[in-house]
Amino acid sequence: MTRAELETEAASTNGEADASEVESKPTVLARDDTLSGKLEMTGNGQVLGNFSGEIDCQGELVIGPDAHVEADVKSARVTVAGYVRGNVIATSRLKITSTGRLEGDATVGALVVQEGGVHLGVIRVHPEGVPDAPVVVSEEPLPRVTTSPLRPLPDPVGRVRKFWGEFF
Repeated sequence: MTRAELETEAASTNGEADASEVESKPTVLARDDTLSGKLEMTGNGQVLGNFSGEIDCQGELVIGPDAHVEADVKSARVTVAGYVRGNVIATSRLKITSTGRLEGDATVGALVVQEGGVHLGVIRVHPEGVPDAPVVVSEEPLPRVTTSPLRPLPDPVGRVRKFWGEFF
């Protein structure tokens, strides 16, 4: 056996996993950290500190209770327990916890807002799946509905007086 074969065999027998067997750990921005720019995550992620820019997460994204995020967020599942200012696209689910605050528009597959959670903005829920293209909302006012003028109703009291007046 060559030396390379021995090292490979020793590594696999020492309890170490191959690179293909290792699960990816979530990306974490710690509580005291500050970051600005574009953050792209292929797995799950947690933002516990301050972030500004844009977040694109393919897994589940958790915005911690002490987090302050000013960014547009796109993820499969988003949980907001802190403060987020920006637009959110959650293809699966958006959850705003009792300590969460979202200021911005949201396009989601499903929505959960716990008592005390705050959302300021427009929310679009698409249970059939979030469309790839953004939904275009017309800025034109709705057409005004015209009604025909109402005819006055006959006076029922006057009719009764007229009827009984014939007898008295």
